Amino acid sequence: MKRPLIIAAAVAAAFGLLQVPASATPEPGLTWQLSPTGSDSRLRGLSAVSHHVAWASGSGGTVLRTTDAGASWQRSTPPGAETLQLRDIEAFDAHNAVAMSIGPGEDSRIYRTTDGGATWTETFRNTEPTAFYDCMAFFDRRHGLALSDPVDGKFRVLSTGDGGATWSVLPSDGMPAALEGEFAFAASGQCVSVAGGRDAWIATGGGAKARVLHSNDRGRTWTAADTVLASNASGGVFATAWRDTKRGIAVGGDFAAPTNGVDALGLTQDAGRTWTKPSNAPQGYRSGVAWHPFVRSGAIAVGPTGSDVTFDSGRSWKQFDAGTFDTVDCARDGACWAAGATGRVGILRLTT
Repeated sequence: MKRPLIIAAAVAAAFGLLQVPASATPEPGLTWQLSPTGSDSRLRGLSAVSHHVAWASGSGGTVLRTTDAGASWQRSTPPGAETLQLRDIEAFDAHNAVAMSIGPGEDSRIYRTTDGGATWTETFRNTEPTAFYDCMAFFDRRHGLALSDPVDGKFRVLSTGDGGATWSVLPSDGMPAALEGEFAFAASGQCVSVAGGRDAWIATGGGAKARVLHSNDRGRTWTAADTVLASNASGGVFATAWRDTKRGIAVGGDFAAPTNGVDALGLTQDAGRTWTKPSNAPQGYRSGVAWHPFVRSGAIAVGPTGSDVTFDSGRSWKQFDAGTFDTVDCARDGACWAAGATGRVGILRLTT
């Protein structure tokens, strides 16, 4: 069987789509099936629970939830968050989710719902004037981390052990010093990411080097490594995704030059200690990336100038969509969702 047909069968099976006989199957294509949300908010937060359930969050305190595969969306706003940017959301099912707003000082907050967004409880409000929270990630339903830009020269990390109901600042003595001008990008909710039960990574830019910091003890101690991505005041590593605790992809670039994909993607096989460049990369800045749970070598990257797919663990990439998205997430059942500007949300489909 020729390689395109092997890919077609693998992708069709992975995405839960019907297959036609191999003899009649042309080379497959991927597309985003857009789901009208009724919102014009920019949706940088996204959590894919399943094919049927997904949550998104964004500007104007917007939280959107679907429980019918995107046929309809329910909107809610945490009390007091009407003017805030909810740049990240982490959902555990159709009822339980945690949303984060970004910004200086008290604009950085965390909210929690246990009833599908009908009510929200504020569980954290930043009182450190120099902190600016960017993103969150959860190891499981109870344990998670939230990341702030450097405070007193070091990245600040919050920890929760009760599903986001309470948060505490982790000690900074295990965090290496930040570079001059270094920070994290609140672009896709993926500037901190996790794998397994204890490993976490922080993606950075803005400094002399674009770095990735790694922790193997749920955020108490960290080591920093330079990546192959370029860094400047508007560029660096925007997101990482991890197939396991060793193999990862870092995406980014320069948001001020969105069509420039030079030195904007890196690969690692040693938990982020060393990074290599792919043989070819997306032709533009990419802010979000996700591995597919069933296609072991498959991953998707998205950004304002398009979406790309790899079938060889990131060594080569092909663009399949030219529309704008900011973030992407894949659920355990194989459904992949993307979200972005003007309320744009899509679910990944195979075309033949």
